[in-house]
Amino acid sequence: MGYKNAGTVLPVELIELIQQYVDGDYIYIPRKENRRKQWGENTAIRKELRERNISIYRDYQKGISIEILADKYFLSTKSIQRIVYQMKKSA
Repeated sequence: MGYKNAGTVLPVELIELIQQYVDGDYIYIPRKENRRKQWGENTAIRKELRERNISIYRDYQKGISIEILADKYFLSTKSIQRIVYQMKKSA
């Protein structure tokens, strides 16, 4: 999210109208519903997490315990359990 100076992108009349409600403060203008991006859309994090979860599930299938997986992947045992459950469900 970037900041833009309203004076460079909005007409003076609109700025004056907005100033009746918000004067000198920051204001967030949300995206239109059809232009919203999903979480992780701009980065590779979704793919990285998916690959990590697949690795966790494969290790689990090899017999590695939840506790060892938690240490190996620096996650809580509850997180490992959740990932294993989700991977089982989607398989």
